[in-house]
Amino acid sequence: MENSILDNIPRLPVSDWISSVIDWLTINLSWLFGAIQDGGSDFMNFVTEMLLLIPPIVFILIMVALAYLATRKFGLPIFTLIGLMYIQNQGLWEPLMYTFTLVIVASLVSILIGVPAGILMAKSKIANVILSPILDFMQTMPAFVYLIPAVAFFGIGMVPGVFSAVIFALPPTVRFTNLGIRQVSDEMVEAAESFGSTGSQRLFKVELPLAKATMMAGINQTVLLALSMVVIASMIGAPGLGERVINALQRAQVGPGFVSGLALVVLAIILDRIMQGFNTKK
Repeated sequence: MENSILDNIPRLPVSDWISSVIDWLTINLSWLFGAIQDGGSDFMNFVTEMLLLIPPIVFILIMVALAYLATRKFGLPIFTLIGLMYIQNQGLWEPLMYTFTLVIVASLVSILIGVPAGILMAKSKIANVILSPILDFMQTMPAFVYLIPAVAFFGIGMVPGVFSAVIFALPPTVRFTNLGIRQVSDEMVEAAESFGSTGSQRLFKVELPLAKATMMAGINQTVLLALSMVVIASMIGAPGLGERVINALQRAQVGPGFVSGLALVVLAIILDRIMQGFNTKK
């Protein structure tokens, strides 16, 4: 079979280019990555230790109370009580607290970056054009690929886990913030302008409050994506329930893997339903 014209085009050294960039960053910014690794690890270990100081029954009751406040019904609080008691009963409380810490930190970092980025996209056509393909790239790249630069920059542990989770979980918050602000009716914006409001006043008193429901939907997705990525990040040393799942997979232990996986499902449902409850609460 004859070669096509495309076969005669020299192969672009894309792999070499990317490797060179990662190597340059690793060498020249090692002081920054090292500081982030040390500071981030100390902070997250501190948060986890503080959570572990809370008696499990007290933590469970706090989560049950949040579930009731979010829904004003008894279904979710009962599920929260039974689900967290199951996790405690299976001896998974400490891994749960590590996973909880990783999810909360990754979600907060994603929100702190994502909300301003979404506002910028809504306000600037240039930013929208630049950031849209970047977000497409972040959402379509296989999650496992993010583990490679995370290990190159930070080694193994909690910090690379959070780093990869932030990249993976960030896009929904950015996109939904952008969408929510763009969906605010022109009449509302014009009414605010007619009363002499400044740009920042329109943003914080009109656009963001009206876009709250849409933004919270994006934040909800970010939290769940962070949870899923934290599990994958256990492959590079991130502690928690995901570590138990990975160990069970490596040893072909169906029972322990299912137990830990069910604990992750319980945590995901609790976080998702509580956030949805507060978002839809009148």
